[in-house]
Amino acid sequence: MPIFRYADPLGDIHHGLLHADGSRERLEGDLFSGQHPSGEVAQVARLLAPLEPRALLCIGLNYRRHAAETGAAIPQRPVLFMKSPGAVQDPEAPIELPTALASHQVDYEAELAVVIGRRCKNVGVDEALGAVFGYTCANDVSARDWQKRPELGGGQWCRGKTFDTFAPLGPVLVPAAELPDPQALAISTHLNGERLQNGHTSDMIFSVAEIIAFLSGSTTLLPGTVILTGTPEGVGMAADPPRWLKPGDLVEVTIEGIGTLRNPVVAEGVGG
Repeated sequence: MPIFRYADPLGDIHHGLLHADGSRERLEGDLFSGQHPSGEVAQVARLLAPLEPRALLCIGLNYRRHAAETGAAIPQRPVLFMKSPGAVQDPEAPIELPTALASHQVDYEAELAVVIGRRCKNVGVDEALGAVFGYTCANDVSARDWQKRPELGGGQWCRGKTFDTFAPLGPVLVPAAELPDPQALAISTHLNGERLQNGHTSDMIFSVAEIIAFLSGSTTLLPGTVILTGTPEGVGMAADPPRWLKPGDLVEVTIEGIGTLRNPVVAEGVGG
């Protein structure tokens, strides 16, 4: 059953279990070392991102059709960049468009997020999915001007992708056993109700298992590491004219078997 994270009316943080009938039960224990149902109703005052990542590793250019729409060559290895865990944002909470360090080209990117559940290193492709705790929805929000424009130090992927609120996660964390094939999921983005991304994880250049094997090569992945696995075609940057996010927008990322991650858009310093 899906797991969620929440603040109760006193501000205490818990995980909960979402039952098939829609009821919500508080969980006890640690997410990775073992949790069990408490028998108590979860008193949800505010829904939070499903976890606080130990690390946030991201794969760029990992869908064939997205590579084609941007005119990029197919990479020979997964393209790695990172977001700060401080960029994580909760479901329903606002994406803030930077104003102090201004960006005028902020984009959405629907992504399947993989949560590592056990310490692992040098994992083979055949064993890689065994290291997965579960999956959630992510939005790899990107300031394309900071990411790409030479006058802003172009090529600054981390700067352009790790502003506060640029990594919404949620709304739930689905255990890996309930999604045995991460390459069989529809993934989409709606902006103000209009579907702009309509992809499928079968279009990934590197599968989830191949990504984990690559990232764990000579590198220890810790429980709580979150991996963003790339975005399908239909990003705002590739539209004609480009579709940049603006205050008042509503971005909805939906992944089959997980649910819909919704975030309104505001200017920095407004509403959050």
